[in-house]
Amino acid sequence: MRNDRVPPTAPVPLSALLTHPALGLRQVAGPREPETWVYLVHTSEMEDPVPYLLGGELLLSAGVHTPDPEGTDDSWDRYVSRTVQAGAAALGFGIAPVHQTVPRALAEACDRHGLPLVEVERRTTFTAVASAVWDAMAERRHHELRRITEAQQSLATAAARPHPVPEVLRRLSRHLGGWTVLHGPDGAELADAGPRPPQPARSALEALAARLRPGPSSAADTAADADGAPLYLSAYGLGQSERRLALGVCAPRRDAADGTNGADRAVVGLAVVLLALLTGRRTVTAETARTAALVRLMLGAAPDEVAGLVRRSLTGAGAEEPAGDEDGGAWTVVRGRRRGRAGDAGPLAAAALAAGLGTPLIDLAGDELCALVPGEGEVRAQPGWTLGAAAPVRAGELARGADDADRALRRAVAGRTPVVRHAPDRAGGVASLVDPAEAGAHGRALLAPLEDSPALLETLRVWLSLHGSWDRTAVALEVHRNTVRQRIARAAALLGADLADADVRMELWFALKWR
Repeated sequence: MRNDRVPPTAPVPLSALLTHPALGLRQVAGPREPETWVYLVHTSEMEDPVPYLLGGELLLSAGVHTPDPEGTDDSWDRYVSRTVQAGAAALGFGIAPVHQTVPRALAEACDRHGLPLVEVERRTTFTAVASAVWDAMAERRHHELRRITEAQQSLATAAARPHPVPEVLRRLSRHLGGWTVLHGPDGAELADAGPRPPQPARSALEALAARLRPGPSSAADTAADADGAPLYLSAYGLGQSERRLALGVCAPRRDAADGTNGADRAVVGLAVVLLALLTGRRTVTAETARTAALVRLMLGAAPDEVAGLVRRSLTGAGAEEPAGDEDGGAWTVVRGRRRGRAGDAGPLAAAALAAGLGTPLIDLAGDELCALVPGEGEVRAQPGWTLGAAAPVRAGELARGADDADRALRRAVAGRTPVVRHAPDRAGGVASLVDPAEAGAHGRALLAPLEDSPALLETLRVWLSLHGSWDRTAVALEVHRNTVRQRIARAAALLGADLADADVRMELWFALKWR
């Protein structure tokens, strides 16, 4: 069979047609091993079928072109020879109306030239054979696409796990049923998964990786396992630089005609892309910086001491490269609450929010969201979420930023607004006229009757921030509005204050800010 002429379709094994209960086909001559693969079905009664075949067909004929069953003039031999030359996979010979049995000369010719000969009984039409082939092809194609989709989803999930590179190698190995390895620039085996092949095969795979050219490239070769069975070797370059990593694959060699190699190539291609992203310099540097920041925090470092490392993890800058301000610059704290029914809180949902907010620093817990956005950029609305954003703060003031983001979120929920950004105090305002220590002492003294009632303090704060709206305060606090009325009345009684007086409200608001 001339493989360059074979159509790009999912082939069907001839054995599947021979065992089809509705067809009643029977192989009467030609080789039975190895498996014969059928790519097309073509019916022709031409004496010379070569001009009409692409290769890989099951050629159906009733022998009209040679009515003599004995073929004394070697016509059957010439016919079979030309059919093999055209690249046909097999010959299906129909019984009746011309021939009552398969001509002996035809069977002998098929044995000589190695062409499988299938007897098509009287009750089976050529259309039925063709229909069975198309149905089998569609089923195999569907199976192949499902296999590719499942493998791609598995690899994508692996790439999102805490240790993505070993997990991608492991799942790729399981899919291929072979060995996968990550080679370093010097050929060293950095990580692998699956059953290890013999040393000669591993050495051959290392040599393949060394032959890869800069840029996208791959190489393939063959080897043998300990029992002498063939192995298929392939190596794929990861990244663009000369000193790069390479993915090596060693799997049982499969007949390219069975369609599985097409699926394997698609899955390996995705694995190459994922590994290139996961092992790229920017990704590795970012992971290293984030890990270093986490270790320092766990050992007691202050946020402003590790903020620079975290920002390097976002920019991909190396440890030796500047990342801007040493304390990490400004940060925007974002709080969020999901609207409507509970949704997905898995890696894909977090990734979507990270892309929308422009930061991977996302903490998604159920219907609650917290994010750190570097810089002072705009925080955009996200589908299905209500967001509150603080004013940009330095790393040492992130706790204050979180409080401001919480207050902004409450206002957004109460006002049914997708995003509310907390406005910072204006320079030169009333606060600049009062000593902070004295203001704090005054605020604590004024609010002392409420110190043992956090719910009353919070309700008073939200109620004042929403200009005394009972309904919006109830929405923000997720309580009934009668509960808000009872709490405000209780607070007024404990404070001995008339909350209908604007001056009293203003003094209490400043006390809440300064306490």
